[in-house]
Amino acid sequence: MHAGRRVEDLPTPAFTVDLDVVKKNAREMTERFRALGVNLRPHMKTHKTLEGGDLMTGGTRRQIVVSTLAEARFFADGGFDDILYAYPLPFDKVDECAALTERLESFHVLVDSPEALALLKRRPLHGGKHWKVWLKVDCENGRAGLRHADPAALELAQAIAAGPTELAGVYAHCGNSYHCQGVPEIQTVARTTTKQVLEFTEKLREEGVPCPVASIGSTPSCSHPVPEMAELQEVHPGNYIFYDVQQMMIGSCQLKDIAVRVLTRVIGHYPHRNQMLVDCGWTGLSLHSLGQLPTGYALVEGHPELKLVGMTQEHGRIEPVTGTLDFTQFPLGSLLALVPYHACATAAMHPTYYVHVKGQVLATWKPARGW
Repeated sequence: MHAGRRVEDLPTPAFTVDLDVVKKNAREMTERFRALGVNLRPHMKTHKTLEGGDLMTGGTRRQIVVSTLAEARFFADGGFDDILYAYPLPFDKVDECAALTERLESFHVLVDSPEALALLKRRPLHGGKHWKVWLKVDCENGRAGLRHADPAALELAQAIAAGPTELAGVYAHCGNSYHCQGVPEIQTVARTTTKQVLEFTEKLREEGVPCPVASIGSTPSCSHPVPEMAELQEVHPGNYIFYDVQQMMIGSCQLKDIAVRVLTRVIGHYPHRNQMLVDCGWTGLSLHSLGQLPTGYALVEGHPELKLVGMTQEHGRIEPVTGTLDFTQFPLGSLLALVPYHACATAAMHPTYYVHVKGQVLATWKPARGW
């Protein structure tokens, strides 16, 4: 329906993806870790599309990470296999995980508690299958996982390896890299996380526990890897396929690497309050970034003098950073491009991505939705 059209002719708000930039981002990450001799198991949570998955896996449709079972089903239905559900095992989803394990050649789950492991051990699988279980460790990220130095982490790894479950790997997300400013800080986090994961897996080996994979990941750390990461077996970044303003501010990428925009049109002029209205509210952008940017909730491409100061469900309010707005520059119906602060959150607001090359729409991608 939209193939062949120019992006400026799309109905707004429209989530657009620059295919050339996406291909470049995927290729560079693949080459980066091929050079280090480390397997890339890309995370699908940012884009949640078969097409993006093909680019990130080089067309193999193997070895991916998902964060929801809706994604797992979607990618399995699309011919993907060797899928890691990298989320602390929800107790109400064990049966569905069992079905995916029995269906696919390789489906992996992740735990960080003895209670979750006990559920798996009590749930038999058919067809000669057994649970492939990853242990989530917390290496100063402060979200999920057992602390890497906690004796309970070693005990849980031993319990997984004792059977009938299999210890498939140790997984750490260095999300604390999202608090960095610049490459040196990013690399300090990457180096520390790598060291802690490798020390933990070495401790497992000393205790006679086989652990085939030590895996860390975040887009910042994997965009600027340190030599020590060559000792890992896998990494699992995801956001890099699109990148965003948050990644640019951290130091992961530059503006030219951000592949996505939200197009919006001016629908109102309000000189008495020095503002104009656009047809993109939080349902087209998300509210992520409050207080993080001098330009408000996003960058207005080509207009650093503008600030997206507020949004309701379907409206956005734009005013100048300083001074008086020149409304003649932005007639009603004119198009603006918003560069999102967080591509994952913004993409989640859209049922269709308009994929273009040099402004001409080539295709639409339909992402997975739900949990």
